[in-house]
Amino acid sequence: MVIDVEQEKKEIIGRYRKLLRKAKPVLKEGDARRIKKAFSMAVEAHKDMRRKSGEPYIFHPLAVAQICVEEIGLGTTSIIAALLHDVVEDTDIELTDIERMFGKKVAQIIDGLTKVSGVFEFGTSQQAENFRKMLFTLADDVRVILIKLADRLHNMRTLDSMPRNKQLKISSETIYLYAPLAHRLGLNAIKSELEDLYLRFTDRPVYESIAQNIDDTRASRNKFIKSFMQPIKEELDRYKIKYEIKGRPKSIYSIWNKMRKQNIPFEEVYDLFAIRIIIDVPVENEKAVCWQVYSVVTDFYTPNPDRLRDWISTPKANGYESLHTTVMAKNGQWVEVQIRTQRMDEIAEKGYAAHWKYKETASAHESNLEKWLVKVRDSLAQNDHSALDFVNDFRGNLFSEEVFVFTPRGELKTLPYGATALDFAFEIHSQVGSKCIGAKVNNKLVPINYILKNGDQIEILTSQKQKPHEDWLRFAITSKAKSRIKDVLKEDKKKVAEDGKEIVLRKLKQMKVDPTQVVMEQLREFFNLPSHFDLFYRIGKGIIPASDVKRFKDFKPKSPLKNKPNVRVADAQAIEQEITKIKGRYEDILLIGEDMDIVDYKLAKCCTPIPGDDVFGFVTVSEGIKIHRTTCPNAAELLANHGNRVVKAKWTSQHEVAFLTGLKIKGTDRVGLINDVSKIISEELKVNMSSMSFYTDSGIFEGEIMLYVHDTRHLEQLVNKLEKVEGVVKVSRFDSKVVE
Repeated sequence: MVIDVEQEKKEIIGRYRKLLRKAKPVLKEGDARRIKKAFSMAVEAHKDMRRKSGEPYIFHPLAVAQICVEEIGLGTTSIIAALLHDVVEDTDIELTDIERMFGKKVAQIIDGLTKVSGVFEFGTSQQAENFRKMLFTLADDVRVILIKLADRLHNMRTLDSMPRNKQLKISSETIYLYAPLAHRLGLNAIKSELEDLYLRFTDRPVYESIAQNIDDTRASRNKFIKSFMQPIKEELDRYKIKYEIKGRPKSIYSIWNKMRKQNIPFEEVYDLFAIRIIIDVPVENEKAVCWQVYSVVTDFYTPNPDRLRDWISTPKANGYESLHTTVMAKNGQWVEVQIRTQRMDEIAEKGYAAHWKYKETASAHESNLEKWLVKVRDSLAQNDHSALDFVNDFRGNLFSEEVFVFTPRGELKTLPYGATALDFAFEIHSQVGSKCIGAKVNNKLVPINYILKNGDQIEILTSQKQKPHEDWLRFAITSKAKSRIKDVLKEDKKKVAEDGKEIVLRKLKQMKVDPTQVVMEQLREFFNLPSHFDLFYRIGKGIIPASDVKRFKDFKPKSPLKNKPNVRVADAQAIEQEITKIKGRYEDILLIGEDMDIVDYKLAKCCTPIPGDDVFGFVTVSEGIKIHRTTCPNAAELLANHGNRVVKAKWTSQHEVAFLTGLKIKGTDRVGLINDVSKIISEELKVNMSSMSFYTDSGIFEGEIMLYVHDTRHLEQLVNKLEKVEGVVKVSRFDSKVVE
């Protein structure tokens, strides 16, 4: 490839000038000079580096800085940090150099970014640990995470040049951690784009088909919005309210999510778009005018009373404020209308950074988000569980909607939707939570697993004799409650395991067996347990009687597998190297149907992949490699959390094997229908079934059939035939609910 150096230089300068133009409104005296210094340093540091796409590396930091300014609304310090975010890691420049040239604040932010760059390369614990480190930087400066999100967004936008396995891994990490984080920080536009890009790189055919459908319906949608808004516009003009109207379709990801969850086609997603009325009024009149606009909308169209959301009186924890209502249009279609002011709209799109702009005028509005950040810092400070547990708990609290409840003194507390009285108790104090025996909600006694409702007033009842139990983890949903309960249980378990170890050592002494490492390992294998701790705990608890240890005397440890190459199935790299070495192929890819002689693999039960599906291999701890579909319900978590255990895999073209998959059939019941369905399956297409269950209710039938097919083409042919049967309305493939 011939590189036109002069052309590239022009392009770099052009992008830098564009950045300065966007930043101009936020620049103070001397800022432009500092940005220029950072830009020159970055250009010099990255001068010989190129991205996977072949373009100069400097394009990346410039793009990240541009996103920080334009899409998040950050200022000079962030621009400098974004321009320099990779220099410490990739070049000889040190943090001390950056501190000397740009000050302590920039150095701190870059330090935070460097701690979490290259994140997620070394597998589970390392990866989760890095994510926890990234959150720790929240305690110092939230800009670290905002710049990290900008960095991730640009990486996702340019993911086309990456190999397929990297695309899957980076996309899954994005949907698993970064999109929820963007949501929590109120960066709605970025959250939606990250989700859409995730879908584009994990299931391109679905992404493209929804995008095409949105495109095809654009003209009719615009026409509908125009006629829907006409009477509302006339009324708002009469009241002399300044307004702007946006009608935008839902994101591709949210449409796909709805189609998947409700198992419906695109045509049946009724709320494909929302109409947004953005008004321009002084802060002190915001609430009154928003309700006035709501009144105008509902004068013309009937609202659905169950779909009114008032986030103006009580903003969401991420600072989101808006009034949402769903109304019935004249053509019988439900339409979501969002009413908000310009200030609210900017906060909804740009989130956290926009709060600072309005801080003086709206300190109360931003307190919810501040409270959340304080909670994050608290849970980080006190969390000593495995990093993976922490990330999973934390992630669970990122996407949840809120419920607003009151203490006996009338103080408002915000908890995630689905929180229980027990969560509320831990919210007040960990001691109150640990001693909680029940609660009084609106003066009525309720158990600790009572699910809180908006507006509940709660008084917690405690007892000195109470202590946390294992089953508390089933109905505690906040990370604070879960981590406190785990702390107490861990301490209790440790004591029991220590007692168990004493018993084992005593028994081995009686048997005149030395308690060496090898003996302990054989003992663990004898009882078929995952760790020594589990062994000691079960013996200490009496689940395994102490007398059983004596049976171990005659135990013969399993001999290692013969006939198979000695592949250590600890991580993907070892397997890929082994495949390359034995097969003499240049690609490190597992061919399903061919490579059984090299490594063991099984098809995952949670998504029952069949030939033709896009798949990956996953190295499990005890069951060799499992093959999953990239659209498997568990894929995002596996790919995001255990990158080092993912093996590239694809089907070979052999067709003689049959694979188990499931079909759901819905329709209107009639005599002989089941017979017609089974005839097509077993006689016409000669497909073997493993199970079939049908039930009917008020003339509607639903059935689930597990059957053996050769590949996705074979399955499509079967679905097409079944859809033609009289009375059948819908046939769809389903995943089992097994979690691997």
